Amino acid sequence: MDLREIQELIKFVAKAGVNEVEIEKKDFKICIKSESLARKKTNQAPEQVVVSAPMSAPVVAAPPAPAQTPSPAAPAPAAESAEKAPAQSSDEDSNHHVVNSPMIGTFYRKPAPDKPEFVQIGDMVKVGDTLCVVEAMKLFNEIESDIAGKVVKVLVDDSTPIEYDQPLFLIEPA
Repeated sequence: MDLREIQELIKFVAKAGVNEVEIEKKDFKICIKSESLARKKTNQAPEQVVVSAPMSAPVVAAPPAPAQTPSPAAPAPAAESAEKAPAQSSDEDSNHHVVNSPMIGTFYRKPAPDKPEFVQIGDMVKVGDTLCVVEAMKLFNEIESDIAGKVVKVLVDDSTPIEYDQPLFLIEPA
């Protein structure tokens, strides 16, 4: 299984509300456990999906998946205002291209702590220029620009966890 298949499996398990999925292929075994159903019944902390593999492979903890139904204890006004805010910003950012994360991981703006950031706000980028890196399973994956233009906004803080398809950058097309 490659990283993309594992990520898709994690998303499927989170959406389906399944407690546990185990897959075994030749010399590879993966077990994905989710405590979402038990937590929803008791209104406990948000869901967390845990993936475990053989001892030679790393263990991945995925960020919580968005809930399908709001819990009775959740404050509805806060959720509504959070939904309205992106709608307002999307009106002013409608002429900008959004670069989304192709994977779950940790977002880094620099190749190393002592190096400069890949891009700054206001920088001009070409197709294929590296914008950031996403660390997933101890691998650093370069995220490249898929459009030429000017970096208008960085939507994620450095060294923070990100989800699949999360917006990372706004780029004004050239």
